[in-house]
Amino acid sequence: MSYPPWTSVSEAAALLASGHIVAIPTETVYGLAGNALDPLALAKIFAAKGRPVFDPLIVHIADINSLDNVAQDIPEAAYTLARTFWPGPLTMVLPKKPCIPDLATSGLSTVAVRLPQHPIAQDIIRQAEVPLAAPSANLFKHVSPTTAEHVADQLGSKIDGIVDGGPCSVGVESTIISFQNEIPVILRPGAITPLMIESVIGKVILKNSTSNPGEAMLSPGTMDTHYQPHIPLYYGDLPKGYVLPSNTVRLAFGNTVSNIPASLNLSETGNLTEATANLYAFMHKLDVEPNRFILVDPIPNEGLGIALNDRLKRASIKRL
Repeated sequence: MSYPPWTSVSEAAALLASGHIVAIPTETVYGLAGNALDPLALAKIFAAKGRPVFDPLIVHIADINSLDNVAQDIPEAAYTLARTFWPGPLTMVLPKKPCIPDLATSGLSTVAVRLPQHPIAQDIIRQAEVPLAAPSANLFKHVSPTTAEHVADQLGSKIDGIVDGGPCSVGVESTIISFQNEIPVILRPGAITPLMIESVIGKVILKNSTSNPGEAMLSPGTMDTHYQPHIPLYYGDLPKGYVLPSNTVRLAFGNTVSNIPASLNLSETGNLTEATANLYAFMHKLDVEPNRFILVDPIPNEGLGIALNDRLKRASIKRL
C-alpha cells in the first residue's frame, strides 16, 4: 500500500484550508478532517471512508467563542456544558447556521459540534482558520483508530496526509447530547458520563440505538452495527452448548474467570479508564489471522463502562 506523507501541523492546516482531507489526532480517536464549510471536502471524507451520506459529521472548533459561528439558538444548558467540559470529549447537537452545508448534517437542521482537547487538533483548526468536519479516520463501520498507524493501515492510499499525535488518551468517541427535547438526550455515551452531565444541568435521558439505514441519523456513530473488526467479535452470554471455533482469542477484563486464556486484558485491575483507552488498540491487535473469533469479557455497565458496553454491542456480531 502506498502511504500519504506524514504531515506537520502547518502543512495539514494548509492542506485543509485548500480543500484536502487530512487525518488528525484528537483525545478520543483520530479524525479524518476536512473544511466543514466546503461541500467538496466533505464529499471527499465520505468517499474515503465509504461512509453513507445519511450518517452526519461532527464539526470541530478551536474555542468556545467559535460556537456561534456554526450553531444558532443555542440553549443555556449547552453553554453551561461547554464551559464545564470543553475542550473535551463532548459533542452537542444544536440548530445549525446556514453556512454549514447540508452534506455535513445529512440534511438535518442541526449540527453536531465539539471542541477537542488535543492541542495538535486545536492548533490545526486555528491555523486552517475554518471549522473542521472530522469523523473517525477509518473505513466505515470498522474499528476506530487510536494511533496514526491505524489510520495508515486503513486509509493510507485514500487521503492527503496524516498528523501523528501519538496514542489517543481517551480511546473512544465523544459523548453526544441533543437538546431538541425538553429533557436533553444522550445519543451516544462516551467519557463524559450521564452522571457527570446530570451533576451540571440536571436530568438527562440515555437513548438506545435505533438506527434506520437510509434515513438521516440523529447524530454520528449511532448505527446498531459499527466499530467492527474483520474477525468476528462476540460480546454477551454465549448460547448454551455453543462450541467456540478453534483459534478463538479472548479480550479479558479484570479477573474474570474463563476456560479460554486471556490474549489481552483491557485492565487487569478492572479500571474502566484504562480499559477505555485500550479498547480499540487491543481490537486492532486481535483482528489478525490466524485468529478466527474474538470473545470479550463482560464489563460493568456503569460510569465509563456505559460507553464501553455501547461500543462492544455495536461491534459484536448479532447472531452465532
